[in-house]
Formats: sequence, C-alpha cells, structure tokens
Amino acid sequence: MKMQIPMPKYGQTMEEGEIVKWRKKVGDSVKKGEVYLEIASDKTELEVESEYTGVMSEILVKEGAKVLCGTIIATIEV
Repeated sequence: MKMQIPMPKYGQTMEEGEIVKWRKKVGDSVKKGEVYLEIASDKTELEVESEYTGVMSEILVKEGAKVLCGTIIATIEV
C-alpha cells in the first residue's frame, strides 16, 4: 500500500517549506522514526522522521523547491 507523504507543517504560522535534502532515494528502505528528509521554513531548518516503515516509492518534489504545507511530496510503499 502506498502512503502519501505531505509537506509537514511545524507551527501555526508555517505555510510553506523548502525541500533542502532528500536523505533517501527511490528504492531505499525507510524505517519508522528514521530521518529521510531535511526541510526549511522561513525561520528554521528541520529534519523530518518517517511515520512508516517501507520503501521510498516516489519523490514528487525536487530539492530546492518550495511547496505549501500539506502538498504531497513523496510516497512510501508499506
């Protein structure tokens, strides 16, 4: 089953985030609690931990892109 991964929202004022670095590539295994992504808001840079254990199946947003919170940025096959 593919789980859609949205751009996270940290704090009430965060409206968009920038993909700084994908630490996983398509085909890589991902464990729950493992950092797979680095993002930046207008105030800080954050590491994002996976909510799922599975395989990174799609990356929909490239590094350097800014997207609205809630936008689907990747999928993980669980």
